[in-house]
Amino acid sequence: MLLLALSGTALPAAAQFTVDKMELTTDDVSFRDTLKSVSSVDADYFSLARYRAERAAIRKERNFLEISAGVQGALSSYNDPWIETSGGDNAIALTAVFDLKHTFKKNKFSVETRAIAKFGYNRMKVETQRIGADGKPMVDENGDKVMDSEGVWFKNQDEFEISTAPKFKMSKNWSYGSIIKFRSQFVNGYKSRTEQKVENRKSSFMTPGYLDVSLGLTYNCPKPKWPFVVNLSPIAMNAVFVQSSQIRENVWDKKPGWQIYGLSGPDATSKYEGGSSVQIDFDRKFGKTEYLRYRTMIYAFYGWITDLGQRNKISKYSDYMQALAAWEDKSDTSVGHELSDKPNLPIHPIVRWTNTIDIKATKYLSTQLNFELYYNRSQNVETMTKTLLSVGLTYTFKNK
Repeated sequence: MLLLALSGTALPAAAQFTVDKMELTTDDVSFRDTLKSVSSVDADYFSLARYRAERAAIRKERNFLEISAGVQGALSSYNDPWIETSGGDNAIALTAVFDLKHTFKKNKFSVETRAIAKFGYNRMKVETQRIGADGKPMVDENGDKVMDSEGVWFKNQDEFEISTAPKFKMSKNWSYGSIIKFRSQFVNGYKSRTEQKVENRKSSFMTPGYLDVSLGLTYNCPKPKWPFVVNLSPIAMNAVFVQSSQIRENVWDKKPGWQIYGLSGPDATSKYEGGSSVQIDFDRKFGKTEYLRYRTMIYAFYGWITDLGQRNKISKYSDYMQALAAWEDKSDTSVGHELSDKPNLPIHPIVRWTNTIDIKATKYLSTQLNFELYYNRSQNVETMTKTLLSVGLTYTFKNK
């Protein structure tokens, strides 16, 4: 094997190569992205600060928040010589107001949430007859009443309201959705300053409480000078809650509490009515500095659905009162006295109109005028009104 290898290296070698002619062809080539997205991003290509800034900008674009809080008050003070000569009365009045408005928008969906609270007390001097140790009113030797003078606190405003209005946009000015609104008061209310005992109580938390639910169409006026919002609800519900049994039994204006609030009987704690409603809202600010702001809301409800199934209806109010007195008189055998025999007054339209005018003297000093009109036939045949004028400190926060 070694000799053969040595001989192979010693002999010369030769080879012949032939190159064939090749025809080149072209083909279409397509590329496909086979990369998969991953949840984590390399820190070299991701900025946390930029991400947070973008999310904050989106939240600010979708959300509008406005919070306004204020305290108003009035004070009048006289010393005894002044009162003896010219008269007068020492008085203190304090009112706190809170208003929150939040609006969220995303594509065609939006929801507006509102919370309003008003609470006020005033203190005035009242004259009351002194009560002796025997529990009887005291008189002097001339037979005149022995009077005591004392300052008494009495609330002049007490109400809170929470509402939410989700809706979907149908066109530029029209949308469909609902309005859910609840309102009540914080503390007890009494007949008068000199009658503030349990048997004189007229209202408390959830007594009464009102719940309004409506479903329908909403129109937004496109003109900035006339920012009207009109809600038309062919299907709506109105509910009244009177949770305190003591207030349902208490009597004022010659009627028990359950009857004043329109309940079916002393054991009933709520009343539900079905019908239709209309609500109109207007909120506009005037001037470059927004020194003047006017807000108004008109709400009207008619319980035609409940009227259809209501029994023992008496439309004339005087006839209804006579029939109700006969039903309450157990000795009258000409009528039935069961709950099913109780006469009912057909549901009349409920109307509530609120107005608020804010005048800003400075950034923090403002004057506010409130006027409210309320009509509810089941509670009072007359129209109820309330007016309040106050001056004080107000602060408003806006996120944009």
